[in-house]
Amino acid sequence: MSVRIAPSILSADFGRLGDEIARMEAGGADWVHVDVMDGRFVPNLTFGAKVIETLRRNTKLPLDCHLMVVEPERYFEIFAEVGASVITIHAEVSPHMSRQIARIHELGCLAGVALNPSTSLEHAREVAADLDLLLIMSVNPGFGGQAFIPSSVGKVRRARALLSETRSRAVLEVDGGISRTTIGEMWRAGADTFVAGNAVFAASDPASEIRALRAACMESA
Repeated sequence: MSVRIAPSILSADFGRLGDEIARMEAGGADWVHVDVMDGRFVPNLTFGAKVIETLRRNTKLPLDCHLMVVEPERYFEIFAEVGASVITIHAEVSPHMSRQIARIHELGCLAGVALNPSTSLEHAREVAADLDLLLIMSVNPGFGGQAFIPSSVGKVRRARALLSETRSRAVLEVDGGISRTTIGEMWRAGADTFVAGNAVFAASDPASEIRALRAACMESA
């Protein structure tokens, strides 16, 4: 199992977005994580299709689009059109997940489901075999820079067991409070993909920080 680092542009300097993306790539980032928030599902408003289109022009890395929005299906077509690689929806606002996952696949994107800290893993069980990604939130979504929720480690361990039980090939991603001090424990619990925003972009050398996060997993293996 390889480590995948997906820096979140939520913490990037948008006045220098091209430079920020270049520094991520120089540091060996695997994906670019895009937090899409609508001000309804979460109390914040962030990016739309235009930002995804701009990112696609600036990088060939996969764009990991995390839709923290109500009625996420309204955005599938346009996001796929402008360059999204992965589209992840939240179980809490997706009562028709099977149909939504199928539509994301029809549009040529990988499909993911995200679960908030208080949402049971059982909400993903019936669709696990169809997923390309299962995202466990280790903070309550809406803002960057939040403190890591320690109980997330056990949830990730149970999520890895769920993916094994359902023979799912989905990657197991975690998002929230990921840093050098938390990533190793999450890696040992079974996560393989790590969203890091503040840890990367608040660092004096983001490229070096990405390498350090990856090394922290290897050291804890």
